[in-house]
Amino acid sequence: MKLTQIRNATLLLEYAGTKFLIDPMLSDKQAWDGFAGTARSHLRNPLVALPLSIDALLDVDAIIVTHTHQDHWDEAAQEKVAKDSLILTQNDSDAELIRSQGFSNVRVLADSNEFAGMTIIKTGGQHGSDEAYANPDIAARLGDACGLVFKHADEKTLYIAGDTVWVKPYVDSLSAWKPDVVVLNAGFAQVDGFGAIIMGKEDVLRTHELMPQAMILASHMEAINHCILSRDELREYTIEKGIQDSVLIPADGETCTF
Repeated sequence: MKLTQIRNATLLLEYAGTKFLIDPMLSDKQAWDGFAGTARSHLRNPLVALPLSIDALLDVDAIIVTHTHQDHWDEAAQEKVAKDSLILTQNDSDAELIRSQGFSNVRVLADSNEFAGMTIIKTGGQHGSDEAYANPDIAARLGDACGLVFKHADEKTLYIAGDTVWVKPYVDSLSAWKPDVVVLNAGFAQVDGFGAIIMGKEDVLRTHELMPQAMILASHMEAINHCILSRDELREYTIEKGIQDSVLIPADGETCTF
């Protein structure tokens, strides 16, 4: 498989002969305001430009939207993705929203899906702390987000955890699928008063301790105002903890082959 870090959670995945674009955020640099009520909200998003052309990104067989937050499915994606593109979503409500935006080929992922000779498993998570979800307004903002496991006889097993903090469904997915490659959204995004809504450097270490044979790839970094963990800080942390050989921290536009 080839996995290209594009920007934020946007990934290009070539797996078992099929090309996927995951969580497209296609806006120009600084096209929209920072997220209100989050860390560094005065910064405009995205913080950085796309490393590849839109045409190159959209030359795929399918698009997967793990959830419809703006940094995973933005207005530019809604405008530039062809309306007949195959789009896979986590649930009916996301599919309904995307159909309302004019898309005609939207499918909802089941818990397990056979697709182009591979199996794609939808996994659970939690896009913030229990305290955050106890607040109705914050819970509504955070909503649901899924992860993805890709399996094929000729490929290593890939687990893209998605926007989640460390919760039992994440640990259960590691135990159940024993992935060879784990993509962690590790930017440690912060909501004011409620802390992290995705993983951070300690979660990278905990993942390695649970799955020492797996290669961890850190994504969702340095592209959105509220993601406060930098690549340099994470790199220094992996060296401090002696896990640097098991953690990849790709730059935007960098391709990793497994």
